Amino acid sequence: MPTNTTFQSLDFFKNGINKFNFLPFRFKRLGNGKVLLTNMVGEYLIVTPEEYRSFTAKKLPFGGRLYNALKQRHFLYDDSSDQIELLSSKFWTKKSFLQGFTKLHIFVLTLRCNSACTYCQASRQEECASNLYDMDVKTARKAVEMMFHTPSNDITVEFQGGEPLLNLDALKEIVLYATELNEKFKKNISFVACTNLSKIDDDLLEFFAKYKVGISTSLDGPDFLHDLNRARTKKAASHAVLERNIARAREALGFDAVSALMTTTRQSLPYAKEIVDEYLRMKLGSIFIRALNPYGYAVKTEKVIGYTVPEFVKFYKECFSYILQKNKDGIVFPEGYASMLYRKILTPWPIGFVDLQSPTGNGFAVTVYNYDGDVYASDESRMLYEMGDPAFRLGSVLQDTYEEVYFGAGMQSLAANGVAECLAGCSDCAFVPYCGADPVRHYATQHDAYGHRPSSSFCQKNKAIFEFLFDELQTMDDETEEILWTWLRNCAREEVSCTDMGEEDACAS
Repeated sequence: MPTNTTFQSLDFFKNGINKFNFLPFRFKRLGNGKVLLTNMVGEYLIVTPEEYRSFTAKKLPFGGRLYNALKQRHFLYDDSSDQIELLSSKFWTKKSFLQGFTKLHIFVLTLRCNSACTYCQASRQEECASNLYDMDVKTARKAVEMMFHTPSNDITVEFQGGEPLLNLDALKEIVLYATELNEKFKKNISFVACTNLSKIDDDLLEFFAKYKVGISTSLDGPDFLHDLNRARTKKAASHAVLERNIARAREALGFDAVSALMTTTRQSLPYAKEIVDEYLRMKLGSIFIRALNPYGYAVKTEKVIGYTVPEFVKFYKECFSYILQKNKDGIVFPEGYASMLYRKILTPWPIGFVDLQSPTGNGFAVTVYNYDGDVYASDESRMLYEMGDPAFRLGSVLQDTYEEVYFGAGMQSLAANGVAECLAGCSDCAFVPYCGADPVRHYATQHDAYGHRPSSSFCQKNKAIFEFLFDELQTMDDETEEILWTWLRNCAREEVSCTDMGEEDACAS
């Protein structure tokens, strides 16, 4: 006669095999023969082939070491657990970057520029060109008004160009008008100017200090390399001007108010150590080893400055190893891309980096207001339009409502093609919890927003770097692990802002 009891029968504990169910997971065989398991929230476990076979054949002893590890990390569940509820909570946390919708708002103040960078993804105009390429005050105010329709309580306003400091009237108007409107909306607003710093002066630094406008600039390495990549149109030594004005801006705004990005060209590849040393010499707090993007002038000059994915990955590994050694020598100096990826791998928290978001950050995390009032899903979308393709032009602040911009065909296409977990080649990839969908890039390179993963350089590069970083995790000693967690703590404090890292080469052009 059956009795009510809260205890399992003795047979359950004697024969604890086949008593569990699988939770969704993906796997990849690593180069050392072991198997990487990942789940939908990015928790991972590296097991031997024998352990993998025992797990997938449901031949694990109940309560054993591997059984408990798989259960704790949400790869299996049994009758004694509430893993599904825990998993759903972690999934919500991992996707919490979606909360509030668009947070990064980029204002392209002008197409005019006094630099002629070899990889510029912007459609640059000469500095002396007509002010028809400048955002006027009316357009600036309309864009600010549309920006405040975003549900997000946190807004980053980023000024880009061309060289945005060539249109100070619009820049100051946006800062002042946004500050005025925010008396009503009470949002957390930050401002960043992406500039080559050649046009900085005391009056502007005073304005930046008053309204807490940060500076993001570009540094590609030592003077010979930086001046080659980022030549000035008037043949001035851009590196010397940059170094002088970084010091000037730090004095006026505070040491941490200035950050820098580098872009890797073919000319950079032999100089991994020299590039890192230059960042250290100039006391920049970190470095982000960044590849070229397939837009604008970078497409036209690809034969001169481009490289293969394996060449870039080799360069990245050289930089990473050298940076790690510098940290072991006592210098706290993170590599930005590894910091973001390890944060996604090792913590439950999301990051703000647009390129590694799923659903895609294009349009959902970032909006671009062009100098003429047109609205784009990302800076790359704007570049496509300048190259003749309007696929991701969302509307205009001068003609369309917020609803018309964000519920139109462009955003619908991004939504349909921007969830990596639903894309062929991504849906069964072990790295998909850490990666992102980039429909704009795939549209630009493959003429298809859905994309074809086997021939995608975005996919090839990220897979290679993910595998490298997991190899590092398997072999790192205690000292390296402590360094890594120091990077992640810095990463958490900065919230890995897509302001500094998400919208790429047009910044500080």
